[in-house]
Amino acid sequence: MEMKEQEVALKMISMADVQSQEVRWLWYPFIPYGKLTIIQGDPGDGKTTLVLNLAARLSRGEGMEPGMEITEPVHIIYQTAEDGLADTVKPRLEQAGADCTRISVIDESDKILSMMDERLEQAVIRQNAKVLILDPIQAYLGGSMDMNRANEARDMTKRLGALAERTGCAIILIGHMNKNGGGKAAYRGMGSIDFFAVARSVLLVGRIEGEENLRAVVQIKNNLAGFGHAKAFALSEEGFEWMGDYEISADEVLGGIVPKVNKKDKALQFLRGMMAPDTVVPSEEVVALAKEEGIAKRTLESAKKELGIRAKRIAGKWYWDLSSGEE
Repeated sequence: MEMKEQEVALKMISMADVQSQEVRWLWYPFIPYGKLTIIQGDPGDGKTTLVLNLAARLSRGEGMEPGMEITEPVHIIYQTAEDGLADTVKPRLEQAGADCTRISVIDESDKILSMMDERLEQAVIRQNAKVLILDPIQAYLGGSMDMNRANEARDMTKRLGALAERTGCAIILIGHMNKNGGGKAAYRGMGSIDFFAVARSVLLVGRIEGEENLRAVVQIKNNLAGFGHAKAFALSEEGFEWMGDYEISADEVLGGIVPKVNKKDKALQFLRGMMAPDTVVPSEEVVALAKEEGIAKRTLESAKKELGIRAKRIAGKWYWDLSSGEE
């Protein structure tokens, strides 16, 4: 039985009436204002340490690097579900030299916060915050949301993206990598590929082989500018030390060069990266995402058939059931 689409009055926007705007950057070309940025990596690899030190410097009106044009102290909202505020977050901010009067946390004692919570926008406006950090994003999904379901992930990321656009706030999502080893960085991200698709910039933080105290920061997606040069920072008993440019690739950070694959294998890998329980994605979106990765539609269809992925029609639109393929 097909779902009946709700009728909505047609509204048109003439591009002649749209005013062009340049992208503004908190940190070019890594973190844009008014957009979503993902910082992802394996647990314990330094994502939170990097973000706390960035927040500390911004609170003092300083950038991580000379190229960051920070002209005044920045107000920041930092939500964390993994570390205690009094015994972990505050001491780490103090060690980093933060101006803690400019870093706020939404009180969750009465109600746990989620990504769909209206308090996020209220807090950004009240504090005039230029940066909103959710660490880790998995903790702010809400009790009933499954980030592996594409339709739910899409609604959530669109809502967060709209919040960033309305307020001009840079929203940074911190996420743990999944356990799929040997694959492309995009497909080891946070649940549904929709999170990766909606973010305008994605940064990978990871260990550097043979360098116990060093961590690399590599940009693996940028829709708004050219890719930034890989960076590095050191972690030691003395604390955090920013090192700047470093020669390393995302594949090296993930633990070795990903071997070259033929077109069919690349398409199979792409689809396996999207497959998850209860995941249904519009076919046109799958094709568009594959095209971005250089995968032709014919090759994609062949891989779809080999994996046993079924297509189904819902409300007059075709979807790929990405939970229907191989176990």
